[in-house]
Amino acid sequence: MTDPEYRDPDALIRRAKRGDPEFDQHFLVDDRVLDRIPTHLPADADTSHVLEIGGGTGALTDRLLVAGEHVTVVERDPDLAAFLRREFADAVDAGRLTVVEGDALDVSLPEFSACVSNLPYGVSSELAFRLLPEKRPLVLMFQYEFAARMAADAGTDEYGRLSVTVGHYADVALVETVPKEAFDPQPRVESAIVRCTPRDPEYAVPDDQFFLDFVTACFTQRRKTMRNAIRNTTHISGLADGDAVVDAADETLLSKRAGNVTPAEFAELATVAWEVRR
Repeated sequence: MTDPEYRDPDALIRRAKRGDPEFDQHFLVDDRVLDRIPTHLPADADTSHVLEIGGGTGALTDRLLVAGEHVTVVERDPDLAAFLRREFADAVDAGRLTVVEGDALDVSLPEFSACVSNLPYGVSSELAFRLLPEKRPLVLMFQYEFAARMAADAGTDEYGRLSVTVGHYADVALVETVPKEAFDPQPRVESAIVRCTPRDPEYAVPDDQFFLDFVTACFTQRRKTMRNAIRNTTHISGLADGDAVVDAADETLLSKRAGNVTPAEFAELATVAWEVRR
C-alpha cells in the first residue's frame, strides 16, 4: 500500500490566506508533525467520526480524512470555512467531510468518536473542558506550558487545578513537543501535543461539580495549608462552614499544601466537605 500524497501545507496557505496572529491563527506547516498527529490516538480508538476544531487551511484535515471514516471540521473564520468546502469538495460531496462554520464554544458539536485538533490557544482551556466530559479520545495541540500543567503529577511545580481537573476525566500524556518553527506564522511560544484517554477516576466523589469547585478553591491558596485553604475559600467552594470541615478531616491531609495533595486525597477531603455540608 502506497503512502497517501497529502496537500502541501504552504500551498494551502497560498490558496487560502495567511494566518493572522491577532485572531489566534497559527497554521501548522511541518509535514512530519502533521503526519504524526493522527498516530497519537490510542491504538483502539474509534475513528468512525473524527472532530477537528479550528481546521484553518486544512493541512490536518487532509490527514484526518485518511485516518477517519468521516470528519467534521468546526471553523470560526467564514473565509476559511468556505475555503475548506472548496478545497475538499470531493470529500464534502461524498459525505465524508462536514464543515461547520462557527465558534466551537457556541455551536452544537456532533456525536464524535474522537477529536484531533490544533486548537486556537486563546480559548484552548475552554475548549478542552467542553470536550473532556464527552469521554472520547482526544489529541490536542496546546501551548507547551499549558500542556505540561495538564499532565503534571502531584508534588511538581506544574501541578495544579488544571492537572487535577483534566485527570478527573482522562489519562493525560504529553506525547510530543512542537517548535515554533513548525507554524506559519510562528507563535511566540513552544507547543505540545497532548493525548487524553478517557477513563473513570480511581476514586469516588459524591458530586463531580462540587469536587471540581472544591479543588479550584483550594488551589487559589496553594501556598497555605489545606486547613487554611478550606477555611479561607468557602465563598468559592460553596461551603457554609469551613471550620466544620477542618474539624472532621484527616489531620495529615490538612497539614499539606494543595500542590502536594493527590487527586485521590482531594476526593477524600471533598467527600468529607460534602457530608459536612449536608
